[in-house]
Amino acid sequence: LNNIGLIHNSLGENQKALDCHTKALPLRRAVGDRNGEAATLNNIGLVHYSLGDYRKALDFFTRALPLLRAAGDRRLEAITLNNIGEVYRSLGENQKSLGFYNQALPLRRAVGDRNGEATTLNNIGLVHYSLGDNQKSIDYYNQALPLLRAGGDRNREAKTLDNIGLVYFSLGEKQKALDYYNQALPLLRAGGDRSGEATSLNNIGSVYSSLGEYRKALDFYTQALQLYRAVGDSLGEGATLNNIGAAYNSLGEKQEALDFYNQALPLSRAGGDRSREAATLTNIGVVLDSLGEWQKAHYFYTQALRIRREVGDRSGEALTLNNIGLVLYSLGGNQKPLEFFIQALPLSRAAGARSIEAATLGNIAYSKRALGHFNESRSYIE
Repeated sequence: LNNIGLIHNSLGENQKALDCHTKALPLRRAVGDRNGEAATLNNIGLVHYSLGDYRKALDFFTRALPLLRAAGDRRLEAITLNNIGEVYRSLGENQKSLGFYNQALPLRRAVGDRNGEATTLNNIGLVHYSLGDNQKSIDYYNQALPLLRAGGDRNREAKTLDNIGLVYFSLGEKQKALDYYNQALPLLRAGGDRSGEATSLNNIGSVYSSLGEYRKALDFYTQALQLYRAVGDSLGEGATLNNIGAAYNSLGEKQEALDFYNQALPLSRAGGDRSREAATLTNIGVVLDSLGEWQKAHYFYTQALRIRREVGDRSGEALTLNNIGLVLYSLGGNQKPLEFFIQALPLSRAAGARSIEAATLGNIAYSKRALGHFNESRSYIE
């Protein structure tokens, strides 16, 4: 049952996978197979994670952990700690995520799992990147890189190179970012990883988009889109359609942007990627907002807010609350927007999303000034 569930999961058939793992669980318990029970709990958690149900995933991973510790299975304990770290990272709770990765890392080293060690090093790098600790992020990626090369894992070597490229991109070192992406691309092609190749093409497109070369970016996004469609990766296809929409939006071609966002939306829904669905709804809202269609924008932001609350995405929730507050200004009135900004502030702080926190403080200050509370306004921007 577990093996069948794993195959269904690899095929993206999440509900069938969940059914098999759920049937396996009481059988594991009945025969007293605590290690197998923990493995099944992990598998159920992974399905919920792939569905974007992060809190449910966390519940199952957390239930697996004491069973593995009792059984002395340090290898699977490390995997579970890593999985918990992944959930917290997806929820934007970076410090919690880092705590679990740092527990997993010495266990992976102790059992000689060099491949797993490289995975956790990469994950720690991702968290530091999210926290804005760019040099630490690069340090961890550079620790992972020789492990992957020694193991001959060219695919994951390429993905680590892509990650380093992302850090340099965020540092504004766009040529270095391109250099790393261009190192990754032939490795992915040589390995036949068409989905990974599409990701690299997307990343290269993002660099050109940031340089204002939107037509060149569209060329790379279009190549990525064809690959995602060829391999049947609907989630990657949806992400690329979003990128294409953003490029057209930057070109001022608003209707083209809406068309691509509207193509992306059903793909994220069908794939069960609720976080991506919320992001697409937000993007549609942003375009409608810029077109002065504020009631429609408000409708899409409200849909996004509901999903972000359901999946526990606190930084996304804070961002959407800000969007709603700003569109309410356009619709008239000063008090109501302030309520949304006030709700957003503790969420952005809890998630460690400092750029959103800064934007929220600015929005609160503006709202206070609009209401005539000048002294209070200054306290938010000083």
